[in-house]
Amino acid sequence: MLLRKCELLNQILDAGVIAVIRAGDPEMALKVAQAVFAGGVRAIEITLTVPDAIEVIRELRKHYSDGRVVLGAGTVLDAPTARLAIAAGAEFVVAPHLDPETVRLCNRYQKPCLPGAMSVREVVEAMELGADAVKIFPGSLLGPGFIKAVRGPLPQAALIPTGGVSLDNVAQWIGAGAVAVAVGVEITQKGLASGDFALITRTAAAFVEQVRLARQK
Repeated sequence: MLLRKCELLNQILDAGVIAVIRAGDPEMALKVAQAVFAGGVRAIEITLTVPDAIEVIRELRKHYSDGRVVLGAGTVLDAPTARLAIAAGAEFVVAPHLDPETVRLCNRYQKPCLPGAMSVREVVEAMELGADAVKIFPGSLLGPGFIKAVRGPLPQAALIPTGGVSLDNVAQWIGAGAVAVAVGVEITQKGLASGDFALITRTAAAFVEQVRLARQK
């Protein structure tokens, strides 16, 4: 299914929760992806720190070819890597930093790009380059107050925190103005440590529910 860029972005924002998957091997990454999907997460980011991450993305794209999941590539450091991920089936690209060439490449292929930023200047630069949303990273250092403060002078900024988002504070992030949240270890860590994929599914479902409730306020 070929979706336009705006439709892909809307799917990510509607999902509310992006599950950021880091795992020690490809098989584990695939299992975690299936577990978070079972919990209701509909936006999944496979980080390129996963061994053979490009092949994981390719396999997941086949499995979810009906559009049930918006599949992204994370920890993308440069434009050539972004192109490889897109060719494998990634529908959005996430970077820990702001790399202009990566943003331009994603615009060229009409895929949403979420570059990382941790200052107002970087947020503005990302928006001027045409980034569809900005990853606020590391969220654990900046906190929900940063998003609220930035959206004062920049109410048009679409900000998505990564790092530091937990079940205890996800409502604060949404209340501060985050358009979605990206969550990694807070969903997966305990389940991966114990091999309990049902726990990952339950945790993913809890995040989805907390975002839904926070958006109603």
